[in-house]
Amino acid sequence: MKNQYDVIIIGGSYAGLSAAMSLGRSLRKVLVIDGGKPCNAQTPHSHNFLTQDGKTPEEISTISREQVEKYSTIKFYKGSAKSGIKTEKGFEITTGNDEKFESKKLIFATGIIDEIPNIKGFQECWGISLIHCPYCHGYEFQNKKTAIIANGDRGFHIASLVNNLTKNLTIFTRGKGNFTDVQIQKLKLNNIEIIETEISELKHHHGMVENLVLTDGKIMNFEAVYGAFSFTQHSNIPETLGCEMTEMGHIKIDQFQKTNIPGLFACGDNCSPMRSVANSVFQGNLAGAMVNAELVGERF
Repeated sequence: MKNQYDVIIIGGSYAGLSAAMSLGRSLRKVLVIDGGKPCNAQTPHSHNFLTQDGKTPEEISTISREQVEKYSTIKFYKGSAKSGIKTEKGFEITTGNDEKFESKKLIFATGIIDEIPNIKGFQECWGISLIHCPYCHGYEFQNKKTAIIANGDRGFHIASLVNNLTKNLTIFTRGKGNFTDVQIQKLKLNNIEIIETEISELKHHHGMVENLVLTDGKIMNFEAVYGAFSFTQHSNIPETLGCEMTEMGHIKIDQFQKTNIPGLFACGDNCSPMRSVANSVFQGNLAGAMVNAELVGERF
């Protein structure tokens, strides 16, 4: 019947498309709902993904979409999912245009929203020279004068990773530092300064960092900045359906991408602190296979 599917996938970026391909190759009737607003749209290049290293996010997404579209049982809906309910037969999703779609299984590949501080220059540099991951972007900024905007365990963790890429590091906590005595000792041994003064502006040229301006008027030159910021889920539907969340705010899953809600799976940034294209593709592929296995088990 119209608007009835084996699987609805909400989110059509790397994780969602990977899950769709896995299911399409098993002839599952799939609907992918996607609003076309990926979180890495501003990132110039994607790295650390075998066969795609150095490609733009758009290039990877375009070829991925073209390949998935070749599977005739996969359909796409451009728009947002507004709400969802559990039904006797599975799930019902209502879109922003109040259209309703039903499915036996549901996969969330909705990603997260980074809560970038409302400081001048931050948004313009995010994903370009204000970056989140040394594995994704650190190689390109090796041996550069680098700032880390983070505090406590997260700041210490990033510093330990980036210290392998550059020895010119400074941590900005934007307030009182929250490090253990052991962490402070290790940071000092590695000549990593901690500055607690708040930042008033990030000066840049077309997204490339030039200076950090502090609230006390001090101006410091940097060529790269790592930021560890909080985030929110891009969609609140998983939580309204009863999905458990981790302490960090991710959707809680098991080793097979299953949530605590029967028939509901998650993959990608919304359920993993490992934010990379490669990881999203892997999780999507696994989610698709596990969903298909459940469908097979229920019918065969």
